[in-house]
Amino acid sequence: MATSVKQLLEAANAAVPKITPAQAKEMIAKGNTLVVDVRDTAEVEKSGKVAGAVNVSRGMLEFRADPDSPYHDQNFDKGKTVIVYCASGGRSALSGKVLKDFGFANVYNLGAFKDWAESGGAVDK
Repeated sequence: MATSVKQLLEAANAAVPKITPAQAKEMIAKGNTLVVDVRDTAEVEKSGKVAGAVNVSRGMLEFRADPDSPYHDQNFDKGKTVIVYCASGGRSALSGKVLKDFGFANVYNLGAFKDWAESGGAVDK
């Protein structure tokens, strides 16, 4: 059965709750939270990233999140709350769904980086 980007996004948005910058700040303050920026490196270099976030481009996410992959990133721990974001919310929604499929229980979509920055969220340049 053929699938479209629209259908993938609908499924991702249904599976991964969208949160506000204020909610993300609360989760980060509680600790045991991994913030993942799934934008490409060039995008991050232009704007910075959420303070303390790990930048894993969307294309490498599965490889970094899978503990059996030779590219596994130790920051990906299924016991952590995971917050993903990108430039507008689409890539982060899809990324959140993949992480849920990988067995990460507490995954949230912050959406757009600009919303974080405009809300006064801390940014690493």
